[in-house]
Amino acid sequence: MRIRATVAAVSGALALSALAVPAAQAVGDSGTPYTLNASFSNLSIAKSVTVGTTAKVSVKYTYKLTHGADVDITAKDFYTDAFLYKGSYSAPATELYGDADSGTCTATSSTTATCAGSVDIYPADGDLESAWAGSWNVAAEAVAFNGQSLTNPDLSKVGYKDQSGLTTILVKRASKLTANATPEPVKKGKTITVTGTLTRANWDTSKYGGYGSQSVKLQFRKKGSSTYTTLKTIKTSSTGALKTTTTATSDGYYRFSFAGTSTTSTVSATGDYVDVQ
Repeated sequence: MRIRATVAAVSGALALSALAVPAAQAVGDSGTPYTLNASFSNLSIAKSVTVGTTAKVSVKYTYKLTHGADVDITAKDFYTDAFLYKGSYSAPATELYGDADSGTCTATSSTTATCAGSVDIYPADGDLESAWAGSWNVAAEAVAFNGQSLTNPDLSKVGYKDQSGLTTILVKRASKLTANATPEPVKKGKTITVTGTLTRANWDTSKYGGYGSQSVKLQFRKKGSSTYTTLKTIKTSSTGALKTTTTATSDGYYRFSFAGTSTTSTVSATGDYVDVQ
């Protein structure tokens, strides 16, 4: 994995402490970067992204880059990207970047371009903590080395610009839900018991754990129909367990459905078929 473009405060002055070069390389700290004549707007990204415990998740973004005529965005040593940060921009809890050194920009005029890229999240590598689920902010940045050495540049000749608070995205913990209806088969008019469990990803343990005190709907889909109807709403126990009863009326499928929260994804269990005799 490669180091991304970031900014650090060094004795009150801005200096590039790490950038899009291999981690084995070191960047000198001579001079202070000048403010690159660039700005970012129209950033578009998914409203939410769901992350489990192991699989990599990528979320694409686009934005408009406006720059001065003196900024060569086609140069090999020009880099720009967008990234997510949790908390305040001046002291974020963490940041999430893409695997690529830079986004890809397509010029739309001599001073504007449309840039695209992705943020890549690796929950198995410790990119996330459970407490960070919810709203994240999105920022963008650009750096022009202007021919300077990547290993030991004169930073006074390097331009850098970042812009925070461009939009927000919900980073949600993935959820799972089960449903089991018994007995099978059952006589018409008799009681059916439906049990299940609601769990969600724990990014601290890389496992799924019970999600307690959550409202979940019991739903039924009659055989031959494609639509589920809500029968009742119940709450999970402290361990995420579900148990309720209903009356057998006709052949069909029973399931639980969870609407999700700002921190946890929406999920519906696979319907469990019951033959009513």
